[in-house]
Amino acid sequence: MRFPEHVDVAIVGSGPCGAAYARVLSERAPTASIATFEVGPLLADPPGVHVKNIASAQERARAQRLSEGPAPRDGAASTDTMDGYADDAPRLARPGTFLLPSGYRQPGEDGLPGAAMSSNVGGMGAHWTGACPRPGGSERIAFVPDLDDLLAEAERLLCVDAHAFDDAPFAAEVRKRLGAAIDAGRGGDRRVQPMPLAVRKDAGGRVTWSGADVVFGEPTRGNPNFSLHSQALVTRVLVDGDRVRGVQIRDMRDGTVHDVRARYVVVAGDSLRTPQLLWASGIRPRALGRYLNDQPQTVFAVRLRDIAPDPAAETDPRDKAEIVPQSGVSWVPFTDDEPFHGQVMQLDASPVPLADADEPLPGTIVGLGWFCAKDLQESDRIEFDDREGDAYGMPAMRIHYRLTERDHAAIEASRNAVRRAAEALGEPLDDAPLTFDPGASLHYQGTVRMGERDDGTSVCSPASQVWDVTGLHVAGNGVIPTATACNPTLTSVALAVAGARAIAADLTAERN
Repeated sequence: MRFPEHVDVAIVGSGPCGAAYARVLSERAPTASIATFEVGPLLADPPGVHVKNIASAQERARAQRLSEGPAPRDGAASTDTMDGYADDAPRLARPGTFLLPSGYRQPGEDGLPGAAMSSNVGGMGAHWTGACPRPGGSERIAFVPDLDDLLAEAERLLCVDAHAFDDAPFAAEVRKRLGAAIDAGRGGDRRVQPMPLAVRKDAGGRVTWSGADVVFGEPTRGNPNFSLHSQALVTRVLVDGDRVRGVQIRDMRDGTVHDVRARYVVVAGDSLRTPQLLWASGIRPRALGRYLNDQPQTVFAVRLRDIAPDPAAETDPRDKAEIVPQSGVSWVPFTDDEPFHGQVMQLDASPVPLADADEPLPGTIVGLGWFCAKDLQESDRIEFDDREGDAYGMPAMRIHYRLTERDHAAIEASRNAVRRAAEALGEPLDDAPLTFDPGASLHYQGTVRMGERDDGTSVCSPASQVWDVTGLHVAGNGVIPTATACNPTLTSVALAVAGARAIAADLTAERN
């Protein structure tokens, strides 16, 4: 039989947050039966591996195409995530992702033209850039008292390392110059520093990206009570009164429909499809799909000035699958006085194309990406259409999204801030910073947001349980209730840890 008839916990989605639930439950409730269901295919072994860890360009391209949902690009499409990143195309489509085909903008609104998703085992964790900064100031969730403990556990699960590239050429010089321009008046943990990254460095110095495979880890893969089911679309969460009772699944291989009974269900999709599934299931709290927010993103590029060649540097790392010693990623943390988050990336990690006129010294071309926190509005939302289905047959999405006057002011301030940072480093390679259309960050949040109490402005509790539906939890970036500028994955995994611990405690109490 392809699917189990009954499990203790059914997890919908195999990205970092779904994997975190499986991992924590495997460690804390090892006798519980757990099944994870993923609409997309398995890309490689181990399940959930990051595609950049696939050495073969041909196999890497195959994995990216498999991730691109119902209408993947043709086999000749680029595998380089930087291709087209800073050109003037109307919508940015990255390898391994697929754009929301319609409904992304309503008349007279800004919309989210960059809204994109991935369908594969490992979710977006198979394609992300691995940045895991901790939130600060108003980014933090004040009603989660053990947030720092949860963030530390998320760092363990993701194998976060802030020092993997301490020896990258010119990285220390980049941080020295940035610090001189930015650090005045900042607290110690908010000063320019190496970016914490979800990467692993082996004894030989090779660095690989953490995907959901790292979060699953051996405790999950070796758990005889855990199973992972790919190409399994969960079309409905089954509820009996105020208690969850399982999920309904469509087998994407043959179209058959199956019910799996479960005592607990965790919906750990992205910020678009998690509320979509709840809506399709008739679970529709007022805040569902609302408070949708993205992080307005501005990029710029410079060539470091006054830099001598490093005789120990290796060759240009472009087109290589793995991260190499030329890579350097620095972090300008968010503060409430300067409400931006800055990623400063060298060469292969840079968010902008390299200069073509001549071959730069490895490490001397630096891309700067500044992200803003969105002005949160209940009216920024996903509307679901029960009369029309998407390519998976789920309710079609209509995005309602507007940038406010405060947002436009923040974007302009971030453009000035990124220019000042660039001038501290070297000579700009462009005339002006480029601000992407909404959605390009892929950091959508808020659509199943957490709240301290059930007052109509949130979907779930601090343990990520959906209000009024016992046993139903949600996970992913959509749970984050605050306006953030930093990369959200570390925070969303931390919140998943809290939810998984709550389920594990309940299971343990029931069996004692």
